[in-house]
Amino acid sequence: MSTDAQLTAQRLTLALYQPDIPQNAGTMLRACACLGVNAAIIEPAGFPVSDRHFRRSGMDYLDQVDIARHVSFAAFEDWRHAAGRRLVLLTTTAAEPYTQFVFHPGDVLMVGRESAGAPAQVHAAADARIVIPIRADLRSLNVAVAAAMALGEALRQTGGYR
Repeated sequence: MSTDAQLTAQRLTLALYQPDIPQNAGTMLRACACLGVNAAIIEPAGFPVSDRHFRRSGMDYLDQVDIARHVSFAAFEDWRHAAGRRLVLLTTTAAEPYTQFVFHPGDVLMVGRESAGAPAQVHAAADARIVIPIRADLRSLNVAVAAAMALGEALRQTGGYR
């Protein structure tokens, strides 16, 4: 394996499961570009990649991130297993706080749909499920905020961009 391929395999990946709000998806991909994190989009997305809100949120950073598009969750799983990558799902139903989880280089951190989270099959496929603790009387953080928080902790633990 070449040095570039080794570095790419060690990079974290942020996977967006069927994203349905273009502004949030663009924001998360912009964060990936700035932090040196790869991205994966599991289709179907709730908007075309030509959507002006998506492009505006991602700005000119979208060309600076390695984005793998998968036509389905099954196709994503084939890719992930072939690459030997661990799937870490951010979910409000997990018990383990993200700050207590031990991240590894090459982990795939996945966020669910803004409107519905991730379905049972994604929960079942995940190697780990983590939560960002919030006040009990509130439901959840914005998905882009949650992704940035978890990526920050994962990058801190794994040594950041390589």
